[in-house]
Amino acid sequence: MTGHPMTGHPTPGHPTPGRPTPVTAAEPYSSPLPTPRPHLGHALASEWTKLISVRSTVWTLGSLVLLVVGVGLLAISQTRDENYNEMPFTTPAVFGLLIGQLSVMVLGVLTITSEHGTGLVRTTFTAAPDRYRVLTAKYLVSALACFTATAGSVFVVGVAAAIAHGGPAAGAHSGHEWVSGLAGCVYVTLLGVLALAVGALVRHSAGAIAVMIGVVTLPPVVGGILSAWQATASLGTAVLQHNAPVALMQLFGMANGGGPDTESLPGTLSQMLLITVVTGAAVAASYVVVGRRDV
Repeated sequence: MTGHPMTGHPTPGHPTPGRPTPVTAAEPYSSPLPTPRPHLGHALASEWTKLISVRSTVWTLGSLVLLVVGVGLLAISQTRDENYNEMPFTTPAVFGLLIGQLSVMVLGVLTITSEHGTGLVRTTFTAAPDRYRVLTAKYLVSALACFTATAGSVFVVGVAAAIAHGGPAAGAHSGHEWVSGLAGCVYVTLLGVLALAVGALVRHSAGAIAVMIGVVTLPPVVGGILSAWQATASLGTAVLQHNAPVALMQLFGMANGGGPDTESLPGTLSQMLLITVVTGAAVAASYVVVGRRDV
């Protein structure tokens, strides 16, 4: 490159022969696509997509609906108007729900353990490093799906009972029985949330499901065994009175709740408080453990 014709100095803006071309600072990259800051709504959309994209959701919630509605309608067909003079229209739903609650717990477990089994959880936490946000989204999406399916099934059974046996012999019915049935749906939903928390702690589908089945089915058995000895009779009675089947039957209007002593049974508020405390403790533990583990 030649210099200036008068001075012989290099022309400004042109490289000098034998010298490297100066490197200018690169401008920061700006994506042409919108890049909003991640928030809980994104995590909810992601978890909802996962939930509705797998067959386990259809099988578990579908079996719940079939059990509650099917068994409930069968129970309605075997009752008369006079039977509802002492029980709510939602009571027939509890017979199917006592079995259908297992479907809710299985779905809660699989919501997180399926990702650990396939390794997808690594991709999830890579795409969304805020693990607490991901776990919160899982809890919200799973709880919403379980509550919607449970409440919808109970509503169908309750309306069917009111239509089939709503005559004068059925007596007067108030909205309180529907509120109590709704509380029963919340109870089942909390069992699903508890199952998800156990799945987050155990990280294994079969193990977490076994734990939840034990939580629901073993207390009546253990309570009966403890009640056989005088030294543990009071503890056995407490276990017999505070368990999921008894709580559900109480919430759905079965006065004795299947308990040994109708007059000494705890109130429905006590049952709801117990499941809330247990579920809250498990959820808190899941946040601590998931935040500290590598995956």
